[in-house]
Amino acid sequence: MSDHKPVRLPDPASVETVLASLEARSADAGLAPALNQSFPGFAFTVATIGDPYWRNPHAVVAADGTRRGDHRAWVEKELAELNGDLTAFWNRHREGDQKFAEWRGASAFAFAPTGPGVADFIQLSLGREIEVLAGPVVDPDYRPDNADHLFEPTWVSRDSTAEAQPLAGPVYRLRGRAGGGIVHMRSFLARRARIGKEQREASRPELENRIIREVGPDGTRNTAFLDANPDWFDFVPRENRFFADWQRSSACGHRIFDHWAFDIHDLEHRRRREIGFIPRPLKMPAANLALEDGISMHRLMERTEAIDAEIGLPFAWFFLMTHGYFVDPDVGDAIAEGLRQGRVRLPARDAAVLLAWADKKYLF
Repeated sequence: MSDHKPVRLPDPASVETVLASLEARSADAGLAPALNQSFPGFAFTVATIGDPYWRNPHAVVAADGTRRGDHRAWVEKELAELNGDLTAFWNRHREGDQKFAEWRGASAFAFAPTGPGVADFIQLSLGREIEVLAGPVVDPDYRPDNADHLFEPTWVSRDSTAEAQPLAGPVYRLRGRAGGGIVHMRSFLARRARIGKEQREASRPELENRIIREVGPDGTRNTAFLDANPDWFDFVPRENRFFADWQRSSACGHRIFDHWAFDIHDLEHRRRREIGFIPRPLKMPAANLALEDGISMHRLMERTEAIDAEIGLPFAWFFLMTHGYFVDPDVGDAIAEGLRQGRVRLPARDAAVLLAWADKKYLF
């Protein structure tokens, strides 16, 4: 945060006004300055993640570039003129010049610190999108089975926007309306811990009466669930542990949002509050690290150190491991066992974090 005290917190309407004011040719360079100007006292940075997505067709475009209107409305009108005859619709347009346009994008995030703590920052979840001329309005090779197939064009490749003619953009849109579009992380983590505790406490009467029945060679043994799980109500959500582990590890000298973004959700589903996030690395290692058969502990440590150097962050391999994809959790177990046996060494703070994780794991 800058030396000036913030006078206005970002809200959806204000952020969308900022995004709408950006011009396509300067949107990328102008986003952070525009946010800073609109929200004095904040110093925003922007990061993008290469995770392509698309939104359903929204327009039909003729060969000369004329827009024929909304895609769904155009299809329904054409079908109505043909009395719903899909074969006639297909024959009319399979070799025609009508194409549909859609928005394709990738995730982007804007961050602004609000204090010195690891969770003292605001995150805006955005989409950076380009409108493209995606493909023909029908599959030229296969007749549609029903009208719904016309609204979900599976015959178009979306592997790369370079294959499609751009029409407009880039534009930025606010995403994550399920409670995650604009988040102050410290407040979110407090809410996550509170809701998790409330949900566990709500189950206390049922758990106090739950019995675990185990059948062994000596017969059946009944154990009260809470006796078998004495720390059930001391549970700490994985989201809170991720931030706490960052704070007490060698990574703490780096701002967490320089290395990670967070896909956040906070919603009601089947009368139950669901809240949490999936961490998204802003930089990924060139190769994943798995525990290979016969690999020496020395070689394994070399590979974790290489990941740290590649990412530019101490103990980066550990946080990539909690993500559950880039580093196999078996690597963490192996190094933890090496620590217990005195075969490897880590900085004391990192060793404590890893051993606590190995004792009670969390993954995303």
